[in-house]
Order: sequence, then structure tokens, then C-alpha cells
Amino acid sequence: MERLILHVDVNNAFLSWSATEMLNNGFKKDIRNTYSVIAGEEKERRGIVLAKSDKCKKLGIKTADSLFVARKKCRCLEVYPPNYAVYKKYSDMLYNFFCQHFDLVERYSIDECFIDYSGFVNLYGDVVKFAYRLKNYIKNTMGFTVNVGIGNNKLCAKMASDFLKPDKVHTLFDYEIKEKLWNLDIEDLFMVGKRTSVKLKELGINKIYDLANKDVNYLIKIFKKQGQMMWEYANGIDNSEVESQRDKPKSISNSVVLPYDYNNKEKLLSKLRELSNDVAMRLRHQKMYCGLVGVNIKYADFTVISKQQKVSTNINSDIDIYAVASSLFIKLWNGNDVRSIGVRLGEITDNLIIQLSIFESVLKQDNLQSTIDNIKDKFGDNIIKYGDDKL
Repeated sequence: MERLILHVDVNNAFLSWSATEMLNNGFKKDIRNTYSVIAGEEKERRGIVLAKSDKCKKLGIKTADSLFVARKKCRCLEVYPPNYAVYKKYSDMLYNFFCQHFDLVERYSIDECFIDYSGFVNLYGDVVKFAYRLKNYIKNTMGFTVNVGIGNNKLCAKMASDFLKPDKVHTLFDYEIKEKLWNLDIEDLFMVGKRTSVKLKELGINKIYDLANKDVNYLIKIFKKQGQMMWEYANGIDNSEVESQRDKPKSISNSVVLPYDYNNKEKLLSKLRELSNDVAMRLRHQKMYCGLVGVNIKYADFTVISKQQKVSTNINSDIDIYAVASSLFIKLWNGNDVRSIGVRLGEITDNLIIQLSIFESVLKQDNLQSTIDNIKDKFGDNIIKYGDDKL
């Protein structure tokens, strides 16, 4: 299975999150579109620019400039204080969203996450198309933009996310190393700082290409272990794993806004089955079970109703989850036009608690579901259809 890693980087995080919070609280102006900076209090000798708008950037204002210097470059400068509680709020929002949909998510910094997309192609589709959907979803629902880098390892994904900003998707696959990476200046390589880049240039190493094609033993002799690392990075080599340190999810959910308002029962149940299969597969990826299934419906007039049901035996199969979800839907739906529909799994656990009388049948079903998952992983979701599928 091909290894696919995403690196999601929030564009100008502190300024963007401040702007988003202000707009959500009724502020009429988007400070991302003005001559604005986020900076500490000058009286306490913390008047340093932490983030700046694009307009300020064009005037030459840089991160770590003093406000005294920044005001010389821009007389109409707007200064806003940092709010780390707000930054944590939006960082957690983004991270928790990723954790709901993927097994391996690494929070690299407050505004960066790695996601291991390997094994999710059959679930969410082509990685590049998904990355565009992901960035657009974050922009439209959370209010800020991100760059998404895609690669066959963490290094390449991170390098890709830094190419051109903001609100972009970039790839740096193994076969793109020579074309996209080697022509960059040496200081653009991840983990090569200013002092190291100066020393490399003194050795005639000006481009990443020069470093990639240098004798690695020569580099080790001069830079010790760092020489080996830099040579590997210049060649796009990185074997580190996406390290997830999160707790097991408390719930798993998925919902969809329909392409038009549905009022056909069979079409609605077909869509509900797709959602049920999605959350069920994600639950099995976690090697977990659920003790509760919920369904929510948003009607065309934006009225929202929901209902949930506990199950006597913990479940994680497509058939069981859809059976509960469809039963709830039939009880909920009043026949009116539906705008969106969703399925939620709760009481997530890694314990399979079953009645002794049905133990054998549950194990048989688990084995069958595992076989179905393996087939879908290899040949795609559409290779197997359930017998009662109408559409």
C-alpha cells in the first residue's frame, strides 16, 4: 500500500484566528484585509510583531520587528494583542476534526498537523482531490485558510505545504523530488538554519540539488549526524512515522449536505447507508465498537431533529449500524424535504460485550466484515454491494 501523508498548515495562524474570533463575535472588519499586526504590549517591552497581514507584509513588516520599526514602515498600523486561549480553541477545533476522521494524526505545532492518509483512499478518494475538499471545508466552516502538502513521507508533505501560500494544495511525491525540490535554495530545506546554510554555501552548496548529490561521507565528516540527515532530506528520504498521541475517540460521525433537497425515502436510505458504512469502517479502523447510534436530519427550512438509541450488544459492522440508523430515520422523518443527514456513533469502546447465546454468530459476522473490508481496501468500496441496495 502506498504511503500518503498530509501536512496541514494554518495560514498566518495568529492573525487569522484572531480575525475569525472577532468576526464570530460581531466585529465588522476583517483585520486580515487591513494594515494590522498581532503584537505584545509595548509598555511591558513585549511590543514585537508576532503576525502581520498581507498588506503589512508588502510594506516590509516582518515577524519579530518591534512595533517602533513596524510603525515606521506603516503609519496607519492597527495593533491587536495576542490571545492564546483563542489560538488554542481553534487549534483544538482543527485537531479534533482530524481525529474524528483519521486514525493517525500528529499535532506538530499549534498550527500544523500531519495526517497519515495511507489506507483511506478507498474511503475518501484520490488524495489530491480530497486535499482540495479538506482545505475548502475548513475555509467554509471554520473561517480560516490552510495549506495542504501531500507527499510519500512527512518531510515531503511539510516541504510541499510551504511552496506557495495561502489557501493552496501542493504535492511533493517521490517522483517529483528532482523537479520540485532540487531547484530550491539550500536555506529552503527543512531543518537547515541560517548558520548552517552559510556554512554550506561556503562549501559551494547553494541549491538542494548540490546537497543531494554531494558525497554523504564528506557531509558526515564536516557536520557529523546532521550531515547524514541533511543529505537524506535533500533526497526526500524520511522514514519517521506520524505519531498520534491522542486518546481514543469518544464519538465518530459523518454527515452530508445533499445535492438538492430529497424527499424520496429510498434515496434518503441509500445515502444513510453510505454514511453508516463510512462511520462503521472508521470505527473498525480503530479496532473499536459502539454502544450507541444516532441520526440527525436537517430539513429544507433548516429545522434540525435528532434521535439516538443504545444497543444491547456493542457493534461495529456495516449491517448492524445501518439497521439501527435506518430504524431511527424512519421514526424521525416526517416526509418533508431533507437538506442534510448525518450518522453518529457514541459510547465508543474497545470491549466487545456480547450475550453468550449469540457469541458464535457475532464472531462469524466479525470474520465476514473483516473479509469485506479487506476486499474493499484492495479493489475499492464499490466492489461489494449489499443485497437490498436499491441505487
